[in-house]
Amino acid sequence: MADLRVNRRSLVAMGVSGLVLAPYALGGARAQAIATPSDGLFIKDVQIPPLGDDGGYRIPGYIAMPAKKGQYKVILVVSEVFGLHDHIRDICRRWAREGYCALALDLFARKGNAATAQEFETVKALVEAASYKQVMGDLKAATMWLDSRPDIGQAKKVLGDKGFADMDAVGITGFAWGGAVVWMAAATMPVIKAGVAWYGRLEKPAPEQFMGGDDRPWPVDISGSLNRPVLGLYAEHDGNIPPASIQRMNDALAAARMTPSHIEVLPGTSNGFHADYRPSYNAEQAKAGWAKAVAWFTKYL
Repeated sequence: MADLRVNRRSLVAMGVSGLVLAPYALGGARAQAIATPSDGLFIKDVQIPPLGDDGGYRIPGYIAMPAKKGQYKVILVVSEVFGLHDHIRDICRRWAREGYCALALDLFARKGNAATAQEFETVKALVEAASYKQVMGDLKAATMWLDSRPDIGQAKKVLGDKGFADMDAVGITGFAWGGAVVWMAAATMPVIKAGVAWYGRLEKPAPEQFMGGDDRPWPVDISGSLNRPVLGLYAEHDGNIPPASIQRMNDALAAARMTPSHIEVLPGTSNGFHADYRPSYNAEQAKAGWAKAVAWFTKYL
């Protein structure tokens, strides 16, 4: 660990405060990370065709759903800056145990593996290479793949099966970097019916903090036109997202009066309070936040 070269200010700008880089490559920042069992579930690593011809590239993904025959409402899971790592797979299994089909993508995989990166500059380069257009395109490609009724070895219902994914009930949830993606996907992808964003940045950061290779919009920019219900679950003490930013977003959502979208601040928390593999994990508020997320999707999907 002493050999890692980590720029902490930049990590905070990415929404990854209080974290040792490459937690899985280093054996984990917390020894008691939650491991959700897969018994009774269908789980699989998948390869998803991107939009258009991308030289044969396939987007790596992980899918989890109940093993029994059926058609399930969908939750897209968007990671933090570390890509498709064990914790994100575990989140998919948790949603599968709630009765959903959960799918997570590695949105940085075109350029490398963020989950095993040992230096900050590697993660930074991978995140910056994933443009806003690419990220939204990959999420769209994932929904198109689900809608194509892919045969990935899951249990079939009957001849003429409509597929395992209920494309009339697609939600999205994400964490930190992925939390910001949730707001934008809910605003721009008609297939998405509801979202839950966990401590995702709401406004464009200062130039010295900005991580992203393009001039992308931010959640506050679309707050007045958001027509899908999104619940924000944010930290009380977050150096990356100040209370004033949350207040501006809540005020704009309330003024628009288009949806019940709003942000709730969970007391005594810091950025990453749901990430059980990080020192910032708050078990009590993570459980409370999860219950709120389940209730939100139960109501709006």
